[in-house]
Amino acid sequence: MTKITPQTINPDRRAFVCGAAVIAATVLTGAAQAESGAAGRKTTSQAPEIFGPIRQIDAGVLNIGYVEMGPEAGTPILLFHGWPYDIHAFAEVAPLLAKKGYRVIVPHLRGHGTTLFRLDATPRNAQQAALAADGIALMDALGIKKAIVAGFDWGARTADIMAVLWPERCAALVSVSGYLIGSQAGNAKPLPPAAELQWWYQFYFATERGKAGYAANTNAFNKQSWQLASPKWSFDDATFDRSAAAFANPDHVEIVIHNYRWQLGLADGEPQYDPLEAKLAAAPAITIPAITMEGDANGAPHPQPEQYRAKFTGPYAHRLITGGIGHNLPQEAPAAFAQAVFDAAKLAR
Repeated sequence: MTKITPQTINPDRRAFVCGAAVIAATVLTGAAQAESGAAGRKTTSQAPEIFGPIRQIDAGVLNIGYVEMGPEAGTPILLFHGWPYDIHAFAEVAPLLAKKGYRVIVPHLRGHGTTLFRLDATPRNAQQAALAADGIALMDALGIKKAIVAGFDWGARTADIMAVLWPERCAALVSVSGYLIGSQAGNAKPLPPAAELQWWYQFYFATERGKAGYAANTNAFNKQSWQLASPKWSFDDATFDRSAAAFANPDHVEIVIHNYRWQLGLADGEPQYDPLEAKLAAAPAITIPAITMEGDANGAPHPQPEQYRAKFTGPYAHRLITGGIGHNLPQEAPAAFAQAVFDAAKLAR
């Protein structure tokens, strides 16, 4: 869950990455066959019927796995999931948007599902700027100049950062829990004991025991996180298992651990992101049209709307979604999330 505070590919590696993506997709979905695109640029594998085919495309340092719905000529919408979740958080949202004529793209974040690093030598870096740069790289790879961006948890932070650093590429924003952009300096400041307690897993991940424990008990850990973050969401085993398949990604543990260690200043990022992180450390305002959302039963750490209202200086609205809605708002209240996207698009007109 999100901490809240103010290359060209080697040709010899291409075949391996393409094959690895297909293998990962097969593990993820239980498929027996996969179709490959020209020169490893795109591959398609059979995903669960809930979504249809998972596509693969080289984008920046990654070969990104994503699903797409709706007409290719429609207004693009990128939906970003959080941790410990996957693309199935938008399993009901995506069809609602596609039926309205939007081109809906839902990528697996780095370290999840069929998204793989193109080179072994690339650092398994999960600092906030890197994930946002992945979103822009995906847009570039797909030939998308401008899109509506939306997400929750890590995905909300990713969409927030895209809106701040590349506002010309983002038509509108939907962000669960509002403004989630932070910095290492900001995260170094201690919080009251009750707030620190909510970040128990962050401190666990700071230890080698925590890393080993997460690697050994990934699914049990993440299922417990679902229960704590959404205490009134009665998901079944099949729902969790469908998303848990994405945690089998070979880089998953490294990415999750690095994300939280970087936030605490216990792990380095990559130098190419230093200028971006410097801009983010100033907590810049989000100027594009935006709608923020919160569930009335969010059990994960999250700021109150009044804490971040001033960070949204363009057309803006906030919505509290009632009915026992927890941290995974798109999956728990898909109609409300889809409506927020529709309305954010109207704000952008």
